[in-house]
Amino acid sequence: MASLRQRKGSRGKEASPAAEGQSQQSNCCTHHHPDKVLQGDWSWGAIIWTSVGWSVSVGLGLLCSIYVATLHENDLWFSNIKEVEREISFRTECGLYYSYYKQMLQAPSIQEGLSELIHDNLTESRRTINLLQRMNIYQEVFLSILYRLLPLQAYLEPVYFYIYTVFSLQAVYVIALYLTAWLLSGSWLAGTLTGVWYILNRVDTTRVEFTISLRENWSLPFFALQVTAITCYLRPQLSTFQQKVMVWLMYVTTLCFCLTWQFNQFILLVQALVIYTLDCGDLLTTTQVTTLYLVQVSGLLSVWLLQFCNSMILGSLALSFVVAALFVRHWQSALKTGGLLVRLARVLLHSVLVLLLTFIINYLTKKALQLRSDEHIFKFIKSKFALGPTRDFDASLYLCEEAFGRLPLDTMERLAGTLLLYPYIPTVLLLSGTLAVAVLHNLRPKGGAADEKRGAAAAFRPDVAYNLLHTVLYGLLAFSTMRMKYIWTGHMCAVAAYGVCGTELWTLLLRALRCDTKVLLRFVRYAVPLLMMGWLYYKFWPKLMEELSELREFYDPDTVELMTWISTKTPKQAVFAGSMQLLAGIKLCTGRVLTNHPHYEDKDLRERTRQVYQVYARRSPEEVHGILRAVGADYMVLENSICYERRHRRGCRLRDLLDLANGHIMDGPGENDPDLIPASHPRFCEAIKTDAEAYTALFTKTFQNKTFYVYRLKKKRKKSAKTSSEPGAKQ
Repeated sequence: MASLRQRKGSRGKEASPAAEGQSQQSNCCTHHHPDKVLQGDWSWGAIIWTSVGWSVSVGLGLLCSIYVATLHENDLWFSNIKEVEREISFRTECGLYYSYYKQMLQAPSIQEGLSELIHDNLTESRRTINLLQRMNIYQEVFLSILYRLLPLQAYLEPVYFYIYTVFSLQAVYVIALYLTAWLLSGSWLAGTLTGVWYILNRVDTTRVEFTISLRENWSLPFFALQVTAITCYLRPQLSTFQQKVMVWLMYVTTLCFCLTWQFNQFILLVQALVIYTLDCGDLLTTTQVTTLYLVQVSGLLSVWLLQFCNSMILGSLALSFVVAALFVRHWQSALKTGGLLVRLARVLLHSVLVLLLTFIINYLTKKALQLRSDEHIFKFIKSKFALGPTRDFDASLYLCEEAFGRLPLDTMERLAGTLLLYPYIPTVLLLSGTLAVAVLHNLRPKGGAADEKRGAAAAFRPDVAYNLLHTVLYGLLAFSTMRMKYIWTGHMCAVAAYGVCGTELWTLLLRALRCDTKVLLRFVRYAVPLLMMGWLYYKFWPKLMEELSELREFYDPDTVELMTWISTKTPKQAVFAGSMQLLAGIKLCTGRVLTNHPHYEDKDLRERTRQVYQVYARRSPEEVHGILRAVGADYMVLENSICYERRHRRGCRLRDLLDLANGHIMDGPGENDPDLIPASHPRFCEAIKTDAEAYTALFTKTFQNKTFYVYRLKKKRKKSAKTSSEPGAKQ
């Protein structure tokens, strides 16, 4: 498939009274260092210092977006390759999403373009689907409308408007992380260090330069903004007006995040667990907890309306959990009363009730809505954490992909190489211990001067507590599933920078050395991050310049030849069957009708994909022909890279997954389960190339190169129609 080649001439809760009364005291857990302008200090010094901080944040954001845009240009020579090569470079599902942006621009009018998306019959043959309901493509719709309305056509090509928008969101992402670190530490040097770490750890913080259209590249910047808004909302110095502004900002960012990524419900579920834990630990007020929950519910329900009442939203675990948590919290009003052991028992009972009610609500909702669209996710989770292999095709398809495996250990080595891991680990450990002490204190009965004194020492900032639990839970998610590391690593930069530029770690260290003075604390908080950034500049700047000087070129002549042939030699309404990844490119480059595609969030589509993939299984030509005809295919595309796959180990190759699902023995040396039987037919993708009569009677080869074979399906003879259609129907 696609490759890169070197260019010639280039180098290769309710707070306790004690805690509230002491919240402004200067100690390692309660010292805020809030921004002076946020507090209402409009002196020239505060304005200038804050303006410098904001300017640095914007500068770092622009630097990051320019950096990834340059890497994208240098890797593909995007400005010089053909239009078909540009479109092929939108790999797998990225090509599918970008095709709707292209479709909207080619429509005679905005209204007709929207109508085509709402009544689409090109993405899935013999079906009319509402793409705005099924897929998260509002961003493509919005950009296409914006491009048509703005006077940009004479100055900027549509593809550049699209990719520059995505790269600009990386600037938003960096600015959001910068502000989070600034709010936590009180120093914009922490934000600067966050931005530097994000850029230097690009391999682990983003993959936007080669997966531009991926939904996470649209949504994670808004999620980072939402975390920033939550961090600011949990600060005690905010006025009523500022709190209202933060609530609206949380709602808008939550809405944008949920609208742009189909996995939003699972991310919000983890966030709801963070809020729930803080509530049980008595670290948030009732108003704060209720507000944060309602923001999540409002965001999800708004997306539900915008996606034409998408049932997956109502059946999400996140929504069920929030409803259950609010209901149980309302009826179990005595949760925060009693002694330590009593309260711990009540928290345990409370948690059991919430989880039980969550699953009941979720089960009943899915039964009422007959919702089965997301069952493949739960099959994957069940198979991933259960002992022993699985033969479920959908679950195995995920489990065999590296992106859905555990986080590789070399990730930690790379993060340590940029000094990110070293402050992050002690910061998390220290804050976790301090948080545990604060929670235990909050759960004890209050009363007496001694308790008030201990309360001042044990009080824990809610904004720090939220970010601590956020990084811990999303870190666990990243370790379990590598694809989710991009949610964790960006926030990891902000937490580590807070550890370096905040007071907690340094206060503990200086006290241990018996030299705890305000002057020395202030000195190390500014000197250490500056020294770290100086060392990072010395070590990594030459490497960044060398990376930016490497010029490559997109090179995939076989796919270009295939797309050109389809565009010029096949009818515009021809239906193509093949792999999900290739068909997404065919949809984008040629506009032909597809049998299946990479957006896997529909049960019927998953079943159809498994049927179409029988071209790589051991099936008779009559069975395969019947299957493809049943989904309306006129042409099928076979790929040598799948038929003779070597990328995955035995048991994870696509042909192996099909053999296991069909109950057949797998290819090659190795053990097989005793209940598997030899197939009665050869592998279809290999046997069809022999041009045997059984195959030529049903399929005609119309195109061939080193990578692809295209066959046109013939109509069955009347005498064989009955006998040959039955096997396909069984599948």
